[in-house]
Amino acid sequence: MKNNLTLGIMQPYFFPYLGHFSLIAAVDEWVVFDITQYTPKTWMNRNRVLHPNSGWQYVTVPLSNSSISIKTSEAKVLNLSDAKANVVGKLSHYKNKAPYFDVVNALVHDVFDKATDDSLVHLNVRSLSAVCRYLGIPFNYRICSELNLPLPEKLPPGEWALEISSMLGANRYINPAGGQDIFDPAKFIARGIALDFAQAGELVYNTAPYQYEPYLSILDVLMWNSPTVVADAVCNGVEMIKKTT
Repeated sequence: MKNNLTLGIMQPYFFPYLGHFSLIAAVDEWVVFDITQYTPKTWMNRNRVLHPNSGWQYVTVPLSNSSISIKTSEAKVLNLSDAKANVVGKLSHYKNKAPYFDVVNALVHDVFDKATDDSLVHLNVRSLSAVCRYLGIPFNYRICSELNLPLPEKLPPGEWALEISSMLGANRYINPAGGQDIFDPAKFIARGIALDFAQAGELVYNTAPYQYEPYLSILDVLMWNSPTVVADAVCNGVEMIKKTT
C-alpha cells in the first residue's frame, strides 16, 4: 500500500549548501542515509565558508575513525570541543561585517553544545534541524540505520532510494538534479513511485567587504541574509525536473 508520501534521501552533510534545504522543504519526510561505506574528505565532515583574505576555506570536523572501512553511521567526532572551537574560530571574521553574525554564531554553538554523543551523523542532523527551525521549515526525518530495514548489503547507487522508498510506502521520491544519470525511471514506475529531480537556483547576495563566492555552506548564506529571505529562496527557488529516459 502506497502512502501519499514524498521522500528525500541523502547522506548526512555538515551545514550543507542552500540547495540541500530546498530539497528538504520539497519533501514530506527526510531519510538520513547513513548505512553505506563512509567516504573521507566529503561534505559529511566539512564545508566551505569565506576566507578572511580572499576566496573560501574549509570548516572541518575531524574524526577519530575516518576510514572507508566503516559505515557512515559509525563515524565518530574526534573531539567535539575542539571541533566547535575550530568552526567558530573560522567564522569569527564575519563579526562586525555580516549583519546576522550573532544569531548564526549562537546557532553553531547550540548545535555542538547539545551533543550527547560523538556521532557525526547526530551532529549533522542537529545542524539540519537547527537551520530548519531558524528558517521555519518543517524537518521530519528518520535515520536509516535506526529503521532496521531489510535492505540488501550491496545495491547499485541508483537503487538504494528505490528500495527505501518502496519499503517506507512512499509514492514519490525527489533527488538533486545532479544525480539524474544513476536512476532508471522505469524501475520507479514499476514500483508505483514517481521520480522527480530538484534543481535549486543560486541565491546571490552582498558580502561586502568580501567578494561573493557561490555555493558555500548555508552558514555563509545565513550570515548575510535574513531568515525570511533565505526561507523564500529555499522554498521558491527550486525547479522540479522529471527524467523520462
